[in-house]
Amino acid sequence: MSELLFNPFDPAFRANPYPFYDRLRTEAPVYPTPFGTFVLTRYEDIAFTLRSNDFSRDIEAHAAEPATDFAKQRRERAKLRTKSILNLDPPDHTRLRRIVTKAFTPSAIESLRPRIQQLVDDVLDVAAERGSMELVDELAFPVPFQVISDLLDMPTERAEELRSWSQHITASLEPTADESTLTRADEAIGQLLPYLVQIIEHRRTHLGDDLLSGLILAEESGDRLSIEELIAFVVLLYVAGHETTVNLIGNGTLALLREPAQLRRWHDDPSLDANAVDELLRFDGPVQLTVRVPLVPVTYGTGDTAVEVPANTIVTTVLGAANHDPAMFDDPHTLRLDRPNANRHLAFAAGVHYCLGSSLAKLEAQIAIGSLVRRFPDMHLAGVPRWRDRLTIRGVDHLPIALA
Repeated sequence: MSELLFNPFDPAFRANPYPFYDRLRTEAPVYPTPFGTFVLTRYEDIAFTLRSNDFSRDIEAHAAEPATDFAKQRRERAKLRTKSILNLDPPDHTRLRRIVTKAFTPSAIESLRPRIQQLVDDVLDVAAERGSMELVDELAFPVPFQVISDLLDMPTERAEELRSWSQHITASLEPTADESTLTRADEAIGQLLPYLVQIIEHRRTHLGDDLLSGLILAEESGDRLSIEELIAFVVLLYVAGHETTVNLIGNGTLALLREPAQLRRWHDDPSLDANAVDELLRFDGPVQLTVRVPLVPVTYGTGDTAVEVPANTIVTTVLGAANHDPAMFDDPHTLRLDRPNANRHLAFAAGVHYCLGSSLAKLEAQIAIGSLVRRFPDMHLAGVPRWRDRLTIRGVDHLPIALA
């Protein structure tokens, strides 16, 4: 294939990837890139890949040698770090996930509703007096950050530093990350780790009912959680625990501001709460892609259009493309908060790596965006939204709103 259909370096692609996804899905749904990897854009193929036991999430252990020197250096860098649960396969993944699952049960998450509602109401009360707000700085970031801090019983006085560290770390996950991006991420981790270790060591002698205390007790029991795994877990929970929710609230609110009829519909019908959030996740979810490695050769499609992907080849599953596949979602580029199958989206992936914090993220978005919609049904954009220049983690980072 002579023409480059998947170019993550194209600014137009990063600004609005969905037209590019459509073309890929139509012309080359199993697309071989010049880097020796494959890109999937059909819902059926992506769902199969995420749910199959024939695929690994452990890139360093199973992927073939990278094609470029920089990619090789990046792979070696990753090998030096303790893997988080995100990058482990069963049985290690299963063991680690079991340790924190009880903190994310439906009943445990629902018990957080009053606290989340109070946090949101406090923000909106201040914004209402002013008549405007900058959604990301005032609502989308501080509320999820406070919630995960509450869960772990972490101090919050260094919130802005932690936000900066989180953004540098997540930027390093981008396929377009360059040497300077990786260096900034290393520096962020170098600052974050001593801060967390200090908190962990203090908590060892001041245990409570929080999630961090529970992780420490699991680590101290010996065979369930090592100190390295404990730190990796805390980093993941602290960073992922708020980063994607920030983007869900920001992207979802912007989608509604651009479709005021849907905003008004939600205002008039509170029973849409749960389905509306699923539709916003489908429409413009915060995590656009994730990767897997087949452990055996895999064939996608049938007949003349079948494509075989060799074992140990990195496969990029484009979740955003799956969520806009017309074979699964009728009129996929239209926002419909009452879409009957909105909950079939793959915004939280699927299979054993289905997002552990999905219920928490959905509850936070439901309360944050739902409260906005109910209190300010005539809110509208008060300036130009600004997007982060990202491909994997897609999010608006500046969203000025007039509330009346």
